[in-house]
Amino acid sequence: MATPEKRLSTGLNARSIGSGKETIVLCHGFGTDQSIWHKIIPLLAESYTLVVFDWPFSGAVTDKSLYEHAKYTSFEPYADDLITVIDEMDLNCVTFVGHSMSAMIGCIASIKRPHLFNNLILVTASPRYINTDDYFGGFERSSIDEMVSTVELQYESWCSAYAPIAVDKNDGASVEKFLSCLKSMDSEVAVSLAKTVFYSDYRDMLEKVETPCTIIQSSNDMAVPVGIGQYLEKKIKGVATLQIIDMIGHFPQLTAHLKLVELVKAVVGI
Repeated sequence: MATPEKRLSTGLNARSIGSGKETIVLCHGFGTDQSIWHKIIPLLAESYTLVVFDWPFSGAVTDKSLYEHAKYTSFEPYADDLITVIDEMDLNCVTFVGHSMSAMIGCIASIKRPHLFNNLILVTASPRYINTDDYFGGFERSSIDEMVSTVELQYESWCSAYAPIAVDKNDGASVEKFLSCLKSMDSEVAVSLAKTVFYSDYRDMLEKVETPCTIIQSSNDMAVPVGIGQYLEKKIKGVATLQIIDMIGHFPQLTAHLKLVELVKAVVGI
């Protein structure tokens, strides 16, 4: 008797919420899971069909074999996973909302399969975190090396120190939300993922992105300088529009969710 084929979307806890005509795929970033969207899901599900899932690195994924260290050394395999989930759920012409690392993943997927995407919404995105002579990513290489070393040697301590910096420390509940997600991730996976994310460089990819993009930037983000949003707007080949939210931190879905919902609705329409 043949064994039923395992669907990646099932392993990644993919689900559909709402029943609107337009479909929005919400894609979480480093160290989190689909629950990071909990504030905006009820507000968007009133008008749209939402699709959420967890990346293989997420602590919310029970099948730990889905994360292969040798496989996920770049964003390309994640883009392939995204396309697989969209195909398995029989979707097309979606609006993709990618937070942080997922923004670049969505861009890669849009190059591979452009007809799947109507719009890309890139939330606190960066194509490269490390500075060069002619590019300001926000970090010196030595700072990233030190951070990765801390993640490797003192993961719990790093999580506790990083969460209130990445999220507005004045919003204690949101800091705790992110911290809980971080701590649920396997520490060895966290090291592997940190290397993939913070040493990445996808600047050359931007000139191949033709899907219309809305870039949503935080005015005060320790991970992504405001100038990165302007860089993305300039380098993306297709129509790109920059929107800056007056806020502290890297997580508008937690600390500026009403403004984020407003911007997403403006892109998708009713």
